[in-house]
Amino acid sequence: MVSCLLLKSHGVGPRQKPSAISVLHSLFYTSLHSLLSPKTLCSCAQNDYLLTSPISSSSSSSPSSQSLVRTICSLVFESYYQHGHGRQSPPKLNLKLDTDSLTHEQATTIVASLADEGGSMVALSFFYWAIGFPKFRHFMRLYIVCAMSLIGNGNLERAHEVMQCMLGSFAEIGRLKEAGDMILEMQNQGLMLTTHILNSVLRIACEIDSVEYAEETFEEMSHRGVSPDSCSYRSMVVGYCRSARILEAERWLSEMLDKGFVVDNATLTLVVTTFCKEGSANRAFWFFNKMNEMGLRPNLINYTSLIHGLCKRGSVKKAFEMLEEMVSKGWKPNVFTHTALIDGLCKKGWTEKAFRLFLKLVRSNNYKPNIHTYTTMISGYCREQKMNRAEMLLGKMIEQGLVPNTTTYTTLIDGHCKAGNFERAYQLMDSMRIGGFSPNTYTYNAVIDGLLKKGRIPEAYKLIKKASRDGVRSDRVTYTILISEHCKKGESRGTLMLFNKMVKVGLHPDMHLYTTLIAFFCRQKRMKESEIFFEDAIRLGLVPTKETYTSMICGYCRDGNIALATKYFRRMADHGCAPDSITYGALISGLCKAAKLDEARRLYDATIDKGLSPCEVTRVTLAYEYCKRENFSTAMAILERLDKRLWIRTVNTLIRKLCNDKKVGMAALFFHKLMDKDHNVDRVTLAAFTTACYESNKYALVSDLSERLGKTGLAIQAPEAGPF
Repeated sequence: MVSCLLLKSHGVGPRQKPSAISVLHSLFYTSLHSLLSPKTLCSCAQNDYLLTSPISSSSSSSPSSQSLVRTICSLVFESYYQHGHGRQSPPKLNLKLDTDSLTHEQATTIVASLADEGGSMVALSFFYWAIGFPKFRHFMRLYIVCAMSLIGNGNLERAHEVMQCMLGSFAEIGRLKEAGDMILEMQNQGLMLTTHILNSVLRIACEIDSVEYAEETFEEMSHRGVSPDSCSYRSMVVGYCRSARILEAERWLSEMLDKGFVVDNATLTLVVTTFCKEGSANRAFWFFNKMNEMGLRPNLINYTSLIHGLCKRGSVKKAFEMLEEMVSKGWKPNVFTHTALIDGLCKKGWTEKAFRLFLKLVRSNNYKPNIHTYTTMISGYCREQKMNRAEMLLGKMIEQGLVPNTTTYTTLIDGHCKAGNFERAYQLMDSMRIGGFSPNTYTYNAVIDGLLKKGRIPEAYKLIKKASRDGVRSDRVTYTILISEHCKKGESRGTLMLFNKMVKVGLHPDMHLYTTLIAFFCRQKRMKESEIFFEDAIRLGLVPTKETYTSMICGYCRDGNIALATKYFRRMADHGCAPDSITYGALISGLCKAAKLDEARRLYDATIDKGLSPCEVTRVTLAYEYCKRENFSTAMAILERLDKRLWIRTVNTLIRKLCNDKKVGMAALFFHKLMDKDHNVDRVTLAAFTTACYESNKYALVSDLSERLGKTGLAIQAPEAGPF
């Protein structure tokens, strides 16, 4: 019966309808070129040589080719009716064919013929069988012919299914854009563009970190009358979160909320985790509350991720508030919640509070501390160098049947190295190996760093060689440790040699290392080298930090180049860096050295206006410069903006500095002002003042001050006479 059907389908019998092959030829000649825009056609031709020309009439319509097509069609029909006739999804065909003998043109002919004569499900059965082989999986024409055949049958749902398969297949080989553009072009051939199909493009693009193309597709949706839904926005948020680009993620998330869409719990966890990790815990907290207000019910994982992020930022009090809220909503904290809180308490230095929470877990019937919990608590004790307690926890952990992992051992090893107990560190490394764990790069880095800090340099380099023999390569952290040590010793040649070697072996320096190098050369007044490293970091796409800029500003001020120092100060805003009191202080000191006191004072006032507190060196330096010019009123006005405690401390220091420079007249003015505010005279300041007055023969100043001090019960002692 099947053979009879096949003969009829190819022009034998009373119907005498055109054959599927001739229909396919007509289809390709008339529609393939209209299907592709010139731009898409060119792109396809460059990436897929199989799309450069239509099917060859001589090859596909030769008797031998037609015979093979009929045979395979017969096999497909037979397998389909045996295994899947009447099913809602295409069955898996059992075709024992040599795919090497089947050409791409024949495969497309078979799909079109089956769709024409057997219907959509039969064609899809063969289609899924074909794309199971690498030979056909990335052959775009097969997908196009299959989709167009299904469209011809009026089966748009299955045509979308084929297009989604094409997206997944071509994304595997980095050709997602080509597949996505083809879907847009297929609209001209009757494929209805839906939110669902274009969401597939967005989702896959974001999964493979191609968010720029996802943005293009999102914009194209609006142009083609397709309305983005919550899934569309979710894909964009997820894509940017996975790329750690939180500014873009926040933009899409805000737009999503403005449209009234709410993310699901999994996406909220990703948003909170990413924002906290990138230092935006406040925004994570805001979005968390906003989602709650909009009707999303945060679950245990959502709360735990936020608590973890708050603890990482050091907001432990806020984390415990979230814990209370979580419990009030009916969620019971699990071991991961408690571990996050223990970690936060330990990093605050509150190890005893952390240990009480740890004991609560130990005594719990529901949740017991896991390896990560023990390691977190051990880390807290190691940070405070309470190594006996850390070792006690290691023993308890083993008693509980938990096996310490590489992180546990490395944490303990790092603690012992910081305490200088390298013998125990080496014993623990041996224990790791016995337990089936090999010391990794982090383990070796901990020991190398400890050895260098204790001055055991030859031993550190010997350990680096041993690590290399064990197959553990030095990483960026290893080189940073070594370079930092050379910087501390002022060894510029060794520093540059290590940096060049690091780059040569393919390791990319991060901004922290660049900042270390910039600060080092700035201290040496080698600003040309600092400039080179600064611009090199920017060229590599790294973002200078506040510390980077402060180092450059200090270097230029030290070098007397106040113009460039000011230029870099203004450039900070370009990279979102806000100057702190140290940055302001460096530039103020530089302006003072350049005798630009008015500019220095304006910058000083700006510092206080921003709520920052200038350091004591800055306060004294600026006031002293005005004192040198005999401008007491301005010097006093500068200090009057300080609170009483800082004012008293600064004036005491300024008096001693003036006395040291024999400017006792100016010092006397400040001393009287000091006594107006504080009757508790600093005896060191008093001694410095009286000594300077006697040495300068300013006895009247001592007499005036003595009279005031007498009223407070204090008396000025004359300095002891010298041997002559």
